Amino acid sequence: MPSPAKKSRRVSTSPGSDSKSSRQTRPLRVLLAWRPDGESDAPDTKKKGSGAAPRPNSGADTAAFASWLSRTGNILVKPVTVIPRVWPEDVDRKATVTDGAARFQEWAAAESSACHAAARDALTAAGVPAEMIDTSETLLHSHSETTALIRAAEEFQADIIAIGPRYGGHGSPVGRFRAGSTADALLHCSPLPVVTVPRQATLSKHGVTRVSCAYVDNEQSHQALRKATDMAYKWGVPLRLVAFSPTGASMYPTLTPYPDAEEADARWRDQALEILDRGRERALERRPELEVTTEVGSGQGWSGAMDDVHWKKGELLVVGSSVLGSFNRVFIGPSTNQLLAHSPAPVLVSPV
Repeated sequence: MPSPAKKSRRVSTSPGSDSKSSRQTRPLRVLLAWRPDGESDAPDTKKKGSGAAPRPNSGADTAAFASWLSRTGNILVKPVTVIPRVWPEDVDRKATVTDGAARFQEWAAAESSACHAAARDALTAAGVPAEMIDTSETLLHSHSETTALIRAAEEFQADIIAIGPRYGGHGSPVGRFRAGSTADALLHCSPLPVVTVPRQATLSKHGVTRVSCAYVDNEQSHQALRKATDMAYKWGVPLRLVAFSPTGASMYPTLTPYPDAEEADARWRDQALEILDRGRERALERRPELEVTTEVGSGQGWSGAMDDVHWKKGELLVVGSSVLGSFNRVFIGPSTNQLLAHSPAPVLVSPV
């Protein structure tokens, strides 16, 4: 039987509702970056009697992520595909029906339309309700996929940009995300939160069941905490604050191991618990109704530290970022990169 918190996820408003309630019911607008050539890596096995591996199920991972969010609360998802521009922009403007540029324009428009249709079909097959899928088509034709995605997200007034493992290249292991060139550029340039979806992530059929926040008591994590607190409150789920302590070579990359490493780790753990307690107080000041817990993960390297804590199938991890100068763009440091690479859960990177 669903808990009272689950029942309160979808909040309805009446004519006399206040602005706070109105904000709570606004759909979470998700721009879904879509590549039609296979979102998940193809299976290693080959079709019987065929010399090639089966074609990947295009969009499976990001479609599953969108479906996961749709089971959490009200969303509006817009899938977009960027068609690479191979002609200079002024050639496009001057093209006639007989020009190669014009023929390319026609092909790009047809391909964009086909990609939108395939994306909508995949979202529907994954279980996203029809009313939560934006059906408007936008032709994104650009030399820069990153720039086009950001522009489309701003025009859509998106709350988040979601990218799947196809944007992490083919090196992403099952259950993890590895950033490729476009993902890396997007994570460093986007003024909006970016969510990375692990390859073939195991997601709860009940949607998001807990929001976790990586917290270290600096301005970046303060912003992440505010974001995580508001999301947990909106969805009616618990909030967990986590800190990670990687030990071993990743912490002391020297020829001679630090002799007092064990004692230092113990002191750090005590300090981390104090920091998390302060973060818990911040969260409860913002949303007193929330259930807030804290946890510290420590282990050999980042993988060991993150595996040291329990991850639910309904987990969403929120991390903070720095900003790049006066441009107010996301800038992820080495710790954030490690969290992205080793998290088994989708990660939302929130700009300050």
